[in-house]
Amino acid sequence: MTGGLKDGETDEEFIHSPFIRKQGNIYKPNNKIMDNDSINEKNMQDVHTKEIDLVNRDPKHINDDVVKVDFEEVIAEPAGTYSFDGVWKASFTTFTVTKYWCYRLLTALVGIPLALVWGIFFAILSFIHIWAVVPCIKSYLIEIQCVSRVYSICIHTFCDPLFEAMGKCFSSIRISTTKEV
Repeated sequence: MTGGLKDGETDEEFIHSPFIRKQGNIYKPNNKIMDNDSINEKNMQDVHTKEIDLVNRDPKHINDDVVKVDFEEVIAEPAGTYSFDGVWKASFTTFTVTKYWCYRLLTALVGIPLALVWGIFFAILSFIHIWAVVPCIKSYLIEIQCVSRVYSICIHTFCDPLFEAMGKCFSSIRISTTKEV
């Protein structure tokens, strides 16, 4: 049943039509058009199985202006009001290490539960958008198209002649200003 018709066989002998088409097997195409499609399918990867980049964790730069806080942006000593060099270095190290480890500790404790919450939230948001918002908008646009045609006909029938007549009436009005000395 995976091949074409054999010699002496007719289409009536098959319950279903053969799986191999003239263009080729749907799983192993032998023509250029289908080969390009299969190549494109191989290039697209499932978002659940793609590898994540552990070096560049913000590839779209969504947090560049929000959480990029360094020691120099928080604590700064103006000229003439300097602390001891050792205090300044220790403050820098304390700030940097504390920020680094507190962030790691918080992400270890709260990161996975929040990822779960945000995953559920965006799943619900996507579901509502795909199954409710877009169909409602499409339905509204289809239904409003009839109303817009009737409205357009009414405007062109009643308002266009009225405004054209008013334009002709007011087109002969001339305004001039004079300066009195």
